[in-house]
Amino acid sequence: MGFVRAFRGATDWRLKLNTRTLFFVGLILCATGVVSPPVALTLGLIFGLSFEHPYLADSRDLSRFLLQASVVGLGFGMNLHEVLRAGRSGFVYTVAGISFALIFGLLAGWLLRVNKTASILISTGTAICGGSAIAAVAPIIGASDEEIAISLGTIFILNSVALLIFPPLGWALHLTQTQFGLWAALAIHDTSSVVGATARYGPVALVVGTTVKLTRALWIVPVAIGAAVVKRSKTKIQWPWFILLFCLAAVASTYLPAFTNFWHVLSNLGRLGLTATLFLIGTGISRATLRQVGWPPLLQGVILWILVGVTSLWLIFAGWISL
Repeated sequence: MGFVRAFRGATDWRLKLNTRTLFFVGLILCATGVVSPPVALTLGLIFGLSFEHPYLADSRDLSRFLLQASVVGLGFGMNLHEVLRAGRSGFVYTVAGISFALIFGLLAGWLLRVNKTASILISTGTAICGGSAIAAVAPIIGASDEEIAISLGTIFILNSVALLIFPPLGWALHLTQTQFGLWAALAIHDTSSVVGATARYGPVALVVGTTVKLTRALWIVPVAIGAAVVKRSKTKIQWPWFILLFCLAAVASTYLPAFTNFWHVLSNLGRLGLTATLFLIGTGISRATLRQVGWPPLLQGVILWILVGVTSLWLIFAGWISL
């Protein structure tokens, strides 16, 4: 019996070692640019669904930091004038899109009898910027760990799908880079997936998508304040400081051309960081996450996502939304 226990212990130790090795090999491959963003996400999903994550909490913290740092890095590759133009034009669409998503998201959650708090988080995450919005609003409305996990799981699953299917859909529909960037910013949840999808589509799509998405992300602040007022919560609001740093990076890139080579290096680091972020996000999707999410919240997220995506695409085709 002692021999059997020792053998099992050695086997478990080897399995954990192999799992950790696979995780770091995948992360290094993605961080060095050997694989593209969609492949990075796919590798992460395969790992998450096949193995027990050896560093789940640390991985989520790292992905959150890397996402924000990568967005700032990408700012060094953008022209401020293009950023401001896209931001001004996308402001009205962003307000309308957020209102639309919140109203219909809460309605869908009520019809599907989704837990009220989870429904609010899923609707907020879809309306604004995915996991960042959920993280900002959750403590204000008193969400439990389970409700946060369900909401994040729903958003992350749909983000993964969006990153893989949006570029092929854009090509099939013959969307211009500007049209695709606008559509991705309005219809994809997380900033990471918007940047990943638009970077794959083209440089103009990347500028439009990132800028409009960050304009949308600014609405974390008023929505969080509104939730705090309604709930009479004194929880500290998490301000999206990385958006300000992104704008400052674009200012430096535009008005300090003497450092162009350095800005180019920082922009490339941002792209590599984004690829690593997508791998980390993928590894966080496990079978347990899929079971925990369940069908009603996932169905609410899917219905709302399709509604927002199809409506925004139709408005872009009809010429109601343009830059």
